[in-house]
Amino acid sequence: MFLIELFTTFIYQPFFNILILMYWILGFFAENAPDMGVAVILLTIFIRFLLLPFSLAGTRSENERREIAHKVKELEVEFKNDPESFKKARKKVFSRNRGVLVSEMFSLFVQISISLMLWKMFETGLKGDDFHLIYSFMPEVEQPFNLFFMGRFELSEPSLLLNLVLSLMIFIFETISVLTSPYPPTRDEIVRLQLTLPVVSFLIFARLPAGKLLFVIVTLIFSIILAILKFIYYRFMAFKAKVDEKEQQAEDKEHDGFTIKPV
Repeated sequence: MFLIELFTTFIYQPFFNILILMYWILGFFAENAPDMGVAVILLTIFIRFLLLPFSLAGTRSENERREIAHKVKELEVEFKNDPESFKKARKKVFSRNRGVLVSEMFSLFVQISISLMLWKMFETGLKGDDFHLIYSFMPEVEQPFNLFFMGRFELSEPSLLLNLVLSLMIFIFETISVLTSPYPPTRDEIVRLQLTLPVVSFLIFARLPAGKLLFVIVTLIFSIILAILKFIYYRFMAFKAKVDEKEQQAEDKEHDGFTIKPV
């Protein structure tokens, strides 16, 4: 009960009120009732910007995870006939990279918190069960809320079309990740990430409410844009490094040409 109260007070209630505030603001631009789906999109963008520093740090963690996996594979070959030595060596590798494990645990905590928050919002919150959690200083909002996105998708019910869009976004994101990764993917990784993952995700998310599907879709679009921008940035920095190297070599060559050699 204590953990539930902590989750409700410090995670669920603030974001529940932020969503309602965004819904209220949208009311100034809507002819009829504002669109809660648009409010969910705005909330998603807001959360992604809050988590942007952790998303950028996640790139480094991914590289570190690959390095750890590579070291473990080398140890498997080196100690294939000595299981005890392999366990000790593997333990040393993980102990030297505790920061990666901490980052993974935090990322898992954030994902679970967001999942629980969204589930509660669309399962009970926006239907009226959690209206008592609206802060007293919040503006009054006309109830019940309009839970239809674009007048078509009921946010509290599953949506086959949005689920298909979500699977497509997963495929696009994984394809871009493979194309922009500095590490050449294996055939197993391509099959698992680009083919199996979208299909499995479609089956798993089949019963999720459309509101959560919309949140994940916008999150994936945000991640796709971020991945493309990071790829462009790294390519630009690599190009700049080559240009600087050539300029330095030209300067060194020019300097050597003017050097007075002793007779």
